[in-house]
Amino acid sequence: MKGKLSKWMGFLAVFAMVAAACSPSGGDATDTTEAPTATDAPAGTDAPAGTDAPGATTGGGDEGASMPGEGVEVTMGRADWSTGYFQSYIYQALLEELGYTVSDPADLEVGPALGYLSMAQGDVDFWVNSWYPGHLSWFEPELPDGTFVGEHLVVYGPAPEAAGEYVTAFTGDPGEMIAGGLQGFLITKAFAEEYGITTMDEFNANADAIAAYDAQDPSPNNGFADIYGCQESFTCDNIILNQIAFSGWDNIQQAIAGYDAMFAEATAKANDGAPMIIYTWTPSAYITELRPNDNVLWLGVDEVLDDSNPAGEDGGENHSQLPGTANIGEDSCPSAADKGTCQLGWIAADILVTANSVFAEANPAAAALFAQVVLSVLDVSLANVQQAAGADTNEAIRDLADGWIVTNRDLVDEWLAAARAAG
Repeated sequence: MKGKLSKWMGFLAVFAMVAAACSPSGGDATDTTEAPTATDAPAGTDAPAGTDAPGATTGGGDEGASMPGEGVEVTMGRADWSTGYFQSYIYQALLEELGYTVSDPADLEVGPALGYLSMAQGDVDFWVNSWYPGHLSWFEPELPDGTFVGEHLVVYGPAPEAAGEYVTAFTGDPGEMIAGGLQGFLITKAFAEEYGITTMDEFNANADAIAAYDAQDPSPNNGFADIYGCQESFTCDNIILNQIAFSGWDNIQQAIAGYDAMFAEATAKANDGAPMIIYTWTPSAYITELRPNDNVLWLGVDEVLDDSNPAGEDGGENHSQLPGTANIGEDSCPSAADKGTCQLGWIAADILVTANSVFAEANPAAAALFAQVVLSVLDVSLANVQQAAGADTNEAIRDLADGWIVTNRDLVDEWLAAARAAG
């Protein structure tokens, strides 16, 4: 396994540079950490339920340093995709170094709909798994008092162009992982090359390719190509429905199920050269099993979804993926040869911390910490690889986070010093 991990470290180093070049705001994604360890994600994947995480064991820091969080109990949530677990334990450990008593994020694992509602109502103080702009749709539900979810939240990072009236919820700080969430559709390379497919639109228009795909997809011989989509309630499932309606892909449907189960099926098909299309994202270990220009290719789209919400999804006006391009070469994204760019049809999402605004105001040290922490896509992806290799219990993932903190002690101490100064 050590040899396999070393192989993918080299691969991820190259991929991280690609992801960092995909900032939807035109700026560079910041990579401030040096040590390989770590991963996050959008939509959600399940990790095995493990043991409770131990208390902070990272050590370091100033022994006599102030503890602004002493006596304060913090309820932390985490999203229900395993590629975001690692970051959750980093933030938990850092808050504990400031003296806060923080619940194990595994105790409150939720999807975005419940996550944002719980933060707005004060039942959860914060999580570190927001994907913007896609998650902006969850700001809009109305609460019993007539206010809206987004009015009770603060987001630590720059506002996306789609933020609209909620732009004031964003602090403008550097942000946890800017453009960290590269997203798109992958197709089995052998299948794509056999039928000359470089975009989703070409696939939809190719009757022979649709028939070959339909013969062995999740719902075979129903007349549609059922692509592997997103787990229900992860938001990306809603976005894909809007993309299908927007682009007029009338021969394509989305299969919605547990993501890891779908991914396992998709990987087996890709390795066999069988027809397969799946939505996936980074940072994750998924991209080390479905490898662009090896067993899969990135598919382009002719037109990028705007804010028109053609499928009538709740909050669908926030599903715009413009500009939807990525700095990926034509070897991995063949449509780039014609378009001059890889038009994936998805924004490289900003992965940010979102908190209840009352909690943030009452805890300036925690707020200052959220404003300081910037994580590396490479570190997070490498941690996800280790999770996939067996470090998949809560205790093991917390150990990965503690190890990352030890390796990056000088940087961590700068963040903690700023938090203590604010508290």
